[in-house]
Amino acid sequence: MAEEPKIPQRVRVVLGDMPQARRTPPVRAELDQQTDVGEVLVRGLVRAQLGLAVRMAALVALTVGSLPLVFALFPGLAETTLFGVRLPWLLLGVAAYPLFVGAGWIYTRGAERNERDFVELVERS
Repeated sequence: MAEEPKIPQRVRVVLGDMPQARRTPPVRAELDQQTDVGEVLVRGLVRAQLGLAVRMAALVALTVGSLPLVFALFPGLAETTLFGVRLPWLLLGVAAYPLFVGAGWIYTRGAERNERDFVELVERS
């Protein structure tokens, strides 16, 4: 009589038994699913952007806003003329705009850096 070949036992594969299923979900999934972790990450990004905006606004406001006080404390300075134009007009009408452009440039670089750090954090996990 011929010996019957052994039939291998069936193995039931369950998704939970797979090593990939045991991993914690990536940060991107946390963001997509709007979990508490994702909310904390987004809140951190918003807080960083808000802090940068407040610092830049305070810098510009203190710089430009202090000029009337300086001219009130030193009236002789307010009477100074350059190129036939009084100094307050030159500072507020001409010199303020490069300050605004520079502050905008610095803010944009800082905001992009915050966003780049956030993306690196999300993609690293």
